[in-house]
Amino acid sequence: MFFFFVGGLEQQARQVLKSGVGRCVNCGSGADLVEYEKVLKLFFVPVWRWPGKDPLMHCKNCKLFFPQNLSIPAPKIETSDSEALRCRSCDRLVDSEFRFCPFCGSAI
Repeated sequence: MFFFFVGGLEQQARQVLKSGVGRCVNCGSGADLVEYEKVLKLFFVPVWRWPGKDPLMHCKNCKLFFPQNLSIPAPKIETSDSEALRCRSCDRLVDSEFRFCPFCGSAI
């Protein structure tokens, strides 16, 4: 007898507690402090949900969950570089000649 199982466990953000609190350890974009839940999926259908223990940081760009103590503090804004702009979505420096952010693709 052959049995094929497709399922998995994933984390999902349930509620944003504080927005833009820190930076992602993976990609450096903005991260929010969120309450999360774990979801058991069977054939890509959520079967069972349960809340996580402590709030985690959640990256807006790469969707990574990581502990709050690993968050990179927000960088200081440099006022000396007048030719560069900051993206409103990922908060990275972008050349003034670009109309779209080359990192996240949002309009500047």
